[in-house]
This record gives sequence, structure tokens and C-alpha cells, in this order.
Amino acid sequence: MSETTSARPRVAVYGLGYVGLAMAVLLARKANVTAIDIDENKIDMIARGVSPLIDADIVEQLPQYTDSITATATAPTDHSEFDFVVIATPTNYDPDRNYFDTSSVEAILTSINDEDTSTAVVIKSTIPIGYTARMAERCSNVKLIFSPEFLREGRALYDNLHPDRIVVSNEHPEGAAFAELLVSCTDMENPPTLQCASTEAEAIKLFANTFLATRVSFFNELDTYALRHGLDSSAIIKGVSLDSRIGDYYNNPSFGYGGYCLPKDSRQLLANYAGVPQSLISATVDSNAVRKKFIVDAIACDNPAVVGVNTLAMKAGSDNFRSSSVFDIISGLQERGIRVLVFDEAIENPAEFDFDVVDSLEELKRESDVILANRVTPELADVMDKVFTRDIYHRD
Repeated sequence: MSETTSARPRVAVYGLGYVGLAMAVLLARKANVTAIDIDENKIDMIARGVSPLIDADIVEQLPQYTDSITATATAPTDHSEFDFVVIATPTNYDPDRNYFDTSSVEAILTSINDEDTSTAVVIKSTIPIGYTARMAERCSNVKLIFSPEFLREGRALYDNLHPDRIVVSNEHPEGAAFAELLVSCTDMENPPTLQCASTEAEAIKLFANTFLATRVSFFNELDTYALRHGLDSSAIIKGVSLDSRIGDYYNNPSFGYGGYCLPKDSRQLLANYAGVPQSLISATVDSNAVRKKFIVDAIACDNPAVVGVNTLAMKAGSDNFRSSSVFDIISGLQERGIRVLVFDEAIENPAEFDFDVVDSLEELKRESDVILANRVTPELADVMDKVFTRDIYHRD
């Protein structure tokens, strides 16, 4: 059990998804954390030391910190008691506005600003470039800090404990203090730490994720070329990746990049480029759509009557299927008149979807002519003759 003392910093964390819950567990190593979310079922689970998310490190470590994490669905009325308030609420991409939906962040910021307590507020949510500076003008009663997250779904706490880098904005001295707190909570002796202007920190986040999207798109287009010409994708990828400047990582073909971060971050960066010459960013976004159409064509050319989908999530070991590219594949197949069956244990309400959800993997195997698997799992070993996948290396 962690030791709780009055000398420990006090931190509030709003939003207990992958970013917020991983941050809460991380900070609980050195701070007393008030964890806030509107989902009362999630709050109940966290209070009992049970992770509501599939993340091995959170599952293992959350029970160790139940004495230093107070989970609640009720927002504090006085934020002056906290050394830091962390906002990690979702900022979904709004296609109509061509912009992140930052309404949840703004609601919390405005509420704290109205208290007039000079509270240090750290935004961990992904936001457009220039957002922190604009909100700092509107919310002058808070010390606004931006610190981007660089996490993988399913390994969010691990990536916090072993960060490639820690980035925190430098407009307020509290930014340096927050960076020191993050460093003290990691399992690394001296993780790379960068302090810069908030606008630059925002750009770091969006450019980093868009580069990853570009890399995914590159190897997907390589794979598309190989498939079209009857070539061995794995041989080409291996030969390309042995170049130390390129590297043998993040090069496993897929049905297109997806998940919560890469699609929305690349589109937001493209929107931020308004009036700025570019072609690569828009090409990355377009390439992903082209890849998904190619996958649909490749499946449909064999005229299957029923296509099964084994899990909607993009990554193995994840229960998060938000913005998964698999949804676009399903829609494309349905437009061709192909019936689609889905098995995914994370689906709680099948009525929310416009495809048929089956109760077991065995039923999916039995009823499907083709089984779609963005990432192959051992459970499919007995039906690999039915499986359509581009998962060459069996890794993300």
C-alpha cells in the first residue's frame, strides 16, 4: 500500500479514460489524487480497486493505491485545495466544424476560473494548436499548463512509467513543478524532459501522431502494391526496415490506422494548416481512406455471402474500438450487399450497431465464409483458412 501523508501534493484528475486513469494511478505514487468522472459505474469500480479498462499495468497497480485515490462523480466546489488540477476529458473530432470538440475542457476550465483561486490547471486532453494560449486569455484566474500525453491503448500506465519524453509548457513556474512530479513518479532515473511554449507543446503532440499515421500509411501502401503485383510484403518490409534510418518497428500492415488518436489528430493538424502550404499531411489522411477501400475490394472480389469480424478494436489486448478502421471496412462490405457478423466481448449493447452481433467466437467461425482480423489472435488458429488479414508480424 502507498503511504498517505499531509506532505504529499494534492491533485484532481478529471476524466478517467485511458489518459486520465493512467495519470491518476501514476500520480498516486507521490500524491493524493481525487479522480473525477461522470460514469458512476466506473467510479464504483475504481473505488474498489478494479480497473474499468483493459490495461495490464493499471489492473495490477490500481489496487495498490486505493488509499491515495479518491474516486468520485461529484466535482469539487473549491479547487484551491489542489496543487494541480489535471483535465483529461475526451476531445472527439467534430467533422462538421473540422475541429476538436473541446467543450468538456472549456466547461471545467470556466468553472475553476470562476472560483478566482489561481489554481494550476494542466490540460492533458489533446487540443488544437493555439488552444491553450486562447483559453489562458479567457481564463486569466487560472495558471494554465499544457502537457501532451504519448500513450498506447492497453499500455497507458506502462508508457507513463517509462516515457520516451515528458513535455510540459513553460508559461508558469508550476509547469516545472508538474514536470518534476511526473518525473518522480516514473520508473526511470532521468527521462527526457522538455519545457516549451504551450503552442509548441500542442504542435509536438499533433505532429508526432501524424508522423506515426504517415508511417502506418507508408507501409500499408507498400503492402497494397505487393498484393496487387503478387509480391511478398514481408520480404520487402524486412529489406526496407533493416536500414537503421528506417528501423524495424511500427511497420506491420493493417486495415488502415485507427483508434482514438491517429485519425482525429492527423485531421486536426490538417485543419490547423489552413493557409499554410502542405501536401504530405493531406496525403496521409487520404491514404488511409484509399487503403480501407482497397481492403474492401480485396475481400469482396471473392464474393463471400457472410463476412465475420473478430473484435472491432485496432490493437490486440485493447477493448477500445473508438474510430476503428474496421467500422469503415464493415460499411464498405455492407454497401456491396455482403452480410457482416461481429463478435466482440466489449460490445455491451448490440442494438447500437447496424450489423449483426453474435454471442460467441464459435458461432462467428461457423457462420462466416471469411473472417476479418486486423490483428490475428491465437483463438483463430483452427480457422486460418477463412481468415483475411494483413497482420504479417503479429504485433501492433
